Amino acid sequence: MLKNILALPRKGWQWLTKMKTALALLFLLAIAAIPGALLPQRSLNEDKVTKYIDANGKTAEVFDKLGLFDVFSSTWFAAIYVLLFVSLIGCILPRSVDHYKALRSSPPPAPKVLSRMPYHVSGHVDQSADEVKDYLRREFKGWNVAEIAPDKDRAGRWSMSAEKGYLREAANLVFHLSLVGILIAVAAGRMVYYEGQVIVVAGTDTAQSQFCNSAVANYDSFRNGPLFDGTGLTPFCVNVKNFTAQYLENGQAVNFESDIDYANADEAFKPTDEWQHTTLRVNHPLRIQGNRVYLQGHGYAPTFTITWPNGEKRTETVQFRPDDMVNFLSSGAVRWDPPAGMYPDLLERRQHQISIQGLFSPSAAFTGPNGKILTSNYPALRDPAVAIDVYRGDTGLDAGKSQNIFSLDTEALHSGQMQMLDRVNLAKGESVKLDDGTKVTFDGAKPFVNLQISKDPTTLWVLGFAILMLVSLVGSLAVKRRRFWVRLNPATTTSEAGAAPGTGTLIEIAGLARTDSAGWGREFNRRSERILGLEEEELDETIETESTDWDEHIDDDLGR
Repeated sequence: MLKNILALPRKGWQWLTKMKTALALLFLLAIAAIPGALLPQRSLNEDKVTKYIDANGKTAEVFDKLGLFDVFSSTWFAAIYVLLFVSLIGCILPRSVDHYKALRSSPPPAPKVLSRMPYHVSGHVDQSADEVKDYLRREFKGWNVAEIAPDKDRAGRWSMSAEKGYLREAANLVFHLSLVGILIAVAAGRMVYYEGQVIVVAGTDTAQSQFCNSAVANYDSFRNGPLFDGTGLTPFCVNVKNFTAQYLENGQAVNFESDIDYANADEAFKPTDEWQHTTLRVNHPLRIQGNRVYLQGHGYAPTFTITWPNGEKRTETVQFRPDDMVNFLSSGAVRWDPPAGMYPDLLERRQHQISIQGLFSPSAAFTGPNGKILTSNYPALRDPAVAIDVYRGDTGLDAGKSQNIFSLDTEALHSGQMQMLDRVNLAKGESVKLDDGTKVTFDGAKPFVNLQISKDPTTLWVLGFAILMLVSLVGSLAVKRRRFWVRLNPATTTSEAGAAPGTGTLIEIAGLARTDSAGWGREFNRRSERILGLEEEELDETIETESTDWDEHIDDDLGR
């Protein structure tokens, strides 16, 4: 019993390091990745995960317990990944050792009866045995060759074994090693990578149109590997000059692009018109010092100007979240603190904070019984308008806790902490005046772009291993493993007195394809023709005549 228990680890290792186990794990890894592609992932968008769970009830809760919203960071996915990695290593290393030994070993001696080989031909040449041997050495130059002396040959004659095509197995091993290399590179990349997203308003000629990759705090969202400590950001800056989009009449987008200026750390102090220029397009990122800057999405940022009773003005351009990704009806919120000195008392100042919340439409259309419900009928900025609720009260700007930039605090709205003053629809240039003389004006909107900045120092390694894997795959399919045997016999002549020594040499040639034999017969014919000096038609006839049923004898003759 104890012996069986102690043998379990060895049996488990033998099972894990089988190639069919590695293939099964690779298939299982592909299956396990499917939920990560079909379901929203917390690492990408936690809001979508929350909405999905709210909309799907118990089913989504079960998915959450199974970790299907965190597939690629889950324990079970990592376990499959690690097992696949160990299995491949366990498969490849022993095969690499065996292949190294095969490279250093000589081909096996010729079988005793060459006529049992799938390809066999024999013929007489006028040259002596020594001359034939010299020719054979030249013919099989570059092959792995073994010359067998008569005393060691199974038939008691001088013979030569030649084998070629070891590159097939080498390419096969390189293919699997490249796969392991990809797995290692991807795993290492996930340990040290960083990826962040930031919304930049285009063409404002202010700090809102610029982004500098100098601190993690500059990002709106940020993800990184466990070995990235936040100090390894590559310093550079971008200035988004504009954003243009082309749409069909039905609103379908056909092209997005954004002209930007960019500079590395040494050039960032220069005026932006002296920076380098480029155009960002979808799937055509800017590559700068190992970082990739992608144009990932876009939307609109309405501009509002608030005029306080004392005449002081303040203008804010704030991005709204696109809720309708076809016509870009968007929602958002803006908050203002009263000017310094207008309300010396802290409590009174908080009670006079102004905020708005509502919808923005780039191409306004109104529906409903009274034509007051704002919608959008086109994604381009044709006729912008907003539908907003205006509030006065403590917005929580100095409460010390984070807030959703796209909506006001619902608890503050329901508790009466903020009081709604008005609900209006405003076109570009229109204003609403509050009871204390404060005026809020809608000035229009500017497009914003969502930039994704990412850096993974292992991407070139992944690319290199992928190319190597494809090249080695072609090699493993194109190279054929084949083997030749040539045996020399003394020529004889037959007369009434019996057999007597003749002139020249009798040559026997046999061949075997170690892999798929497609194309092997033609190669065997050509090489045998050169050795025997026969015409090709005559050689084909000879091969057809002398070939036999060899399947049941080949293993014994090869001594394998």
